[in-house]
Amino acid sequence: MQIYLNQIAHGRSGDKGDTSNVCVFARKPEYYGIIAREVTPERVKAHFGDMVRGEIVRYDVPSLQGFNFVMKHALGGGATHSLRLDSLGKSMGSAFLRMKIEVAEDELG
Repeated sequence: MQIYLNQIAHGRSGDKGDTSNVCVFARKPEYYGIIAREVTPERVKAHFGDMVRGEIVRYDVPSLQGFNFVMKHALGGGATHSLRLDSLGKSMGSAFLRMKIEVAEDELG
């Protein structure tokens, strides 16, 4: 079945220039594996489409049951260059957590 990522994860986000940084943390330890499997850089790139024009790198942080995603060329040039209403990385975190992922019912416990 499909669910939104925010059902099993929470996040923090920010920005530096034209780079958005989103950290995603499993709400329960058993959700970490689901996120590892489902939330790949390729899937994140597909989720954001043309909004993220550069590379997406995922850093696994198992000690925190989380992942740090660095998305380059994601903010329309950065806060001082973009025509977007809210170009800062904070809104990217919210959009990130609206990503749909596949899970089996028994994985949600």
